[in-house]
Amino acid sequence: MSSLTYLESVGVGLLQGVTELFPVSSLGHSILIPALIGGQTKTDLDVTADGSPYLSVLVGLHLATALALVVFFRRDWIRIIKGLFSSIRNREVASPDQKLAWLLVISTIPVGIAGLALDHLLRDALGKPTPAAIFLALNGLVLLGAERLKRGGTGRRRAGQSAGHAPDSDPELESDRRLARLNYRQGAWIGAAQILALLPGISRSGVTMSAGVLRGLGHEDAARFSFLLATPVILAASALKLPELLKPENSAVRGPLLAGSVAAFAAGYVSVRFLTKYFESRSMTPFALYCTLAGLGCLVWLNF
Repeated sequence: MSSLTYLESVGVGLLQGVTELFPVSSLGHSILIPALIGGQTKTDLDVTADGSPYLSVLVGLHLATALALVVFFRRDWIRIIKGLFSSIRNREVASPDQKLAWLLVISTIPVGIAGLALDHLLRDALGKPTPAAIFLALNGLVLLGAERLKRGGTGRRRAGQSAGHAPDSDPELESDRRLARLNYRQGAWIGAAQILALLPGISRSGVTMSAGVLRGLGHEDAARFSFLLATPVILAASALKLPELLKPENSAVRGPLLAGSVAAFAAGYVSVRFLTKYFESRSMTPFALYCTLAGLGCLVWLNF
């Protein structure tokens, strides 16, 4: 069985924490970068190799990134969870917090079902460098297409629509209230976009943000909804697969995993802090160009 060094685990942790939240696909990068490095690193970091601990380690790193999201959005989640329980107790959906809670529940169902049914099949069939490079390039085209087709204007003007806040207002609360104006069909449509992220190279945050701006959300609100949507999905997926790490054959990777998880948490927290500010006034276009060029470049480099 291949091993995993502390250096590899920390490096993958930093990569995971950034690429899971930036709209550039964490799984795509986790497949392509080892392939580009080659040698023992390629062997150690192979998501499809029998006996490799890499997939189990990735699950643990995803959990660390999800915890970073929980910490960053802790005030939102306290309001959302209170809203959910009060809605169930009082049998009503009267407040924005109650509405947002049910939007997140309904929007998570499609990807939950698809993930259980398709994750293993798609990873085994497509978890290789060439498909990952193709889907990474397609991810860039999806982002570009969303920017061109989005409602409410184009460019930086629309990207900054929701950036202006009253001096004494709470920007987070304002954003959550705007999100609560989505109807359940719109929320489910945005949430279902996460199914595409089962394809290696397609970004979860990228496709949900794209779906959000196509439904009329500003970039700031689309990013926020994407991060809130991702949190329960990543936590649930990690909870299902985490028992793999408790198997005796994976005992050797627990030390590197802990180091990598610390790196993933730190990188994830810094990334979400940066992105929530970035999307107040900017669009997805730079990430779209990066994904398209990086995907095509990897495709050429690895196959010709």
